[in-house]
Order: sequence, then structure tokens, then C-alpha cells
Amino acid sequence: MAKDNQFVSQIADIENDFPQWYSDVVLKTKLVDYGPVKGTMVIRPYGYAIWENIQKELDARFKETGHENAYFPLLIPMSFMTKEAEHVEGFAPEVAVVTHAGGEKLAEPLCIRPTSETIIGTMYGKWIQSYRDLPVLMNQWANVMRWEKTTRPFLRTSEFLWQEGHTVHASEEEAMEETLKMLSVYEEFAKTCLAMPVLTGRKTEKEKFAGAVATFGMEAMMHDGKSLQAGTTHYLGQNFSKAFDIQFSDKDGALKYAYTTSWGVSTRLIGAIIMTHGDQRGLVLPPVVAPVQVVIVPIASKKPGVLEACAALKDRLKRAGIRVTLDDSDNSPGWKFNEWEMKGVPVRIELGPRDLEAGKMLCARRDNFEKTEVSLENAEEEVKALLSNVQTGMYEKAKERMESRIVKADSLQELLSGVNGGNFVRAGWCGCRACEDKVKEFAQATSRVFAKEDTQETCVACGKKSAHTVIFARAY
Repeated sequence: MAKDNQFVSQIADIENDFPQWYSDVVLKTKLVDYGPVKGTMVIRPYGYAIWENIQKELDARFKETGHENAYFPLLIPMSFMTKEAEHVEGFAPEVAVVTHAGGEKLAEPLCIRPTSETIIGTMYGKWIQSYRDLPVLMNQWANVMRWEKTTRPFLRTSEFLWQEGHTVHASEEEAMEETLKMLSVYEEFAKTCLAMPVLTGRKTEKEKFAGAVATFGMEAMMHDGKSLQAGTTHYLGQNFSKAFDIQFSDKDGALKYAYTTSWGVSTRLIGAIIMTHGDQRGLVLPPVVAPVQVVIVPIASKKPGVLEACAALKDRLKRAGIRVTLDDSDNSPGWKFNEWEMKGVPVRIELGPRDLEAGKMLCARRDNFEKTEVSLENAEEEVKALLSNVQTGMYEKAKERMESRIVKADSLQELLSGVNGGNFVRAGWCGCRACEDKVKEFAQATSRVFAKEDTQETCVACGKKSAHTVIFARAY
């Protein structure tokens, strides 16, 4: 029995030591390991398979909305980074710089991209000549580097994987429409693929992307009540067009600066999945992105015909498009149950002599541990329906938790009590930077996004008339 319970006992208590629980889970499920350079991570096959499924789902959505994939260089001349003043100031502390190559000092230092607006803007300035060249709708899947001082796998590492969309438009209206459209694409993806409810909206000037006119964010509530910025879209106006000479001849013959956008999500989404759905037994993975959707565990595997029946069932499910594995190792069933529960596999099938005799199999859901007997004859349809129910159930559970933990505050003390209780807090804000700073100093909370409706009448920090209702939270 001790062996069967070893996985749970090796994980820190999720309620009393959430940071250690997170570290235990990502390491013990072999999602990642720490890289030899401080702040880096090695994404192991199980973790990378989640990223591949995220890529697959998002890439299809990007292409459905008219975007094409391209790839731009990792190294950026230092002079490019200094062309847009706010941008360089915002990223300066995080930029890694290459000064030597081939045994010689470089004539100009090269930045390892923290983001690609500058290099992509340079190329767009070269490619775009006429209104007929617009819009440009490109995306790249790439790695970036930001020299972080405090790191945690997936959530904040010096190097990470992401996608970054970069588009160019003839008008402000088109560019803003693109910015909001991609925010809605991210929101729909989070709901239907990650089973993760999010709050979306515009960010304050303090929280916006360096060089943007406006930034819109997607915020998700983690198990401990903190917010995780799961994705952002940026309306860049003409800031980068003017810096990188992205001009076009319009239909009237006038030479005009274009309007640009950028938007991205990263491997941080894997951290979001872990901290949104995980429990004391480990990972709980949404079926859409789970590397393994179903695990088959033979019962009394030495009995005649059991392993053969399990293998046949695996082949049937695989042909039906289900990601399935058969655990035919010599570990005990209890050991296997704990291992696959820890790995977050959405559905476990138990199949033994009695099940075969009855023409049934026992299915256990990872999200709520419910067990149901299912006909072997209709295994494909039944399992697909079960996976769909798990996906929906995970979203509804997370949504209910988030909605129940959004509270309002009319004073700094109420805001502090709210975030101390692991909540998101709706509060009024006058629009003054000093009041936003005061909230952070008093409650260690930051503005996440503007609320959909301005319901608060007074600023939580100064008591004056409120200009906006803002969602405040402690954040990763």
C-alpha cells in the first residue's frame, strides 16, 4: 500500500504550500527539468507534447483568420532596439546582448530577441510599398529570451517558447479590429481547449506593452487566487511604423504610415493549465491538449486473454483518433492508478476478466473521480463522449470557482482583505497613476484589466469620482 501512495505523498500540500506543490508536480510528472544555465528550463517530451497540442489548435485558428507563418532572425542589431524609445526603455533590463562571435568583438552588439517588433518592423518597411500590399497578417512560432531574475518553470524563465503575431494595416480602425479579434480568438481557445475561464479587457497605461498605444490582456485565476496573464494583444498605432519607416502609397497617391499590431501567448499557458486545474494528486489535463487522453490498465493481467483484449481496445481507440496508451508494465494496478492520476490523464480504463465476461469496461474520470461502466461494443463513441464531458466539466468547475471569487471593494482595506482571501477584486479607479501605485504599495496587488462595466462610483485609493472599474489581483 505504501508503494501505491508514494506519488501523492511526494507532492507538497496544495493548500498550505502551493509554490512547492507546483514545483513538485512539474518535476515529478516529467514536464520539465532545470537547465544548466540559471533561469532556463528543459521541456521534456510529456511537457512538449502539451505545447504541440496547443500549437496545433492555435495555428489552425490563426490560419482560419487569414494569418500566415513566417520566421525572423533570433539576433537583432542593437541599433534596431533603440529606434522606438518607449520600447527600448521597457525591455532594456531584460535584454541579453552578444558582443563577441567567431573569436572577435562585433562591430555592433547584437540583442537576443526579447520580442520581435523591431526586426519584423524593419522587414515590413522593406516589403510594403502600396496599399495593395496590405494588410500583412503574419505569425511566427519562436523562442525569445528575457533575462529574468526570479524564475519558475513555464511561468517565468529566461528563455521560453511562444507565438507572436505581427500585422500591418492601412487604417487605425482595421488595426484595432485585428487587436480585438485576436483577443477573442485567445479567449475562445482558452475556453474550448484549455477549459480555462478568463477575464479579458484593456490594460492600464502602467501595465501596457512597451511601445504600444493600447494593450489588451487575458487574465486567468489560479488555484491560489492569483492572476496569470495568459495572453496579450497590442494596438501599436503608428509608433513602430514611424520608427521603422513602414509607409505605403494609398489609393489617393499620398504616402502614409501604416498601423501595426502584435499579439502572443507562450509556454506560460502550460503553467496556467497546471495551476488552474491541478489538485493534491497532481496534474488534471483538459482532454483537448492532454498528451495521453486515455490510459488502459489491465486488471489480473496474467489471466488468459486480458492483455490481448486490452491491446485490441487500444487499437480501436487509436483508430478512432483518441490518444491512448496501454500500461502493460509489471507494476501493480494501484501503482499505475496513482502514476497516471499524477500525470493528469483525463480517463482511465480498467479491464479485467470479469469485465470481459460482462462485455463492459470501467472508466474513471480524472477531473472528479467518477467511475462508470461502459459497453465494450460501443467503446469508441462512449469514450469520446466521456472525454467531451470531462472537458466541459473542467471548464464549468473552473468558471464557477472564478466567478465565486470576484469580490468588490470600496476602500483599500477592503481591497487588501479581498486579495488576502485569494480573490480578484473589482474596484473603482480615478485614472491617476499615483492611485494605481498606492494600491500596489498597500495591497501588493496590480491592475489586471478594465472591467466590462464601470459599476464602481469612487476610486478605491483616493475616494474621488471613479473613471473606470478595474480588476485588481496579486499576479504571477
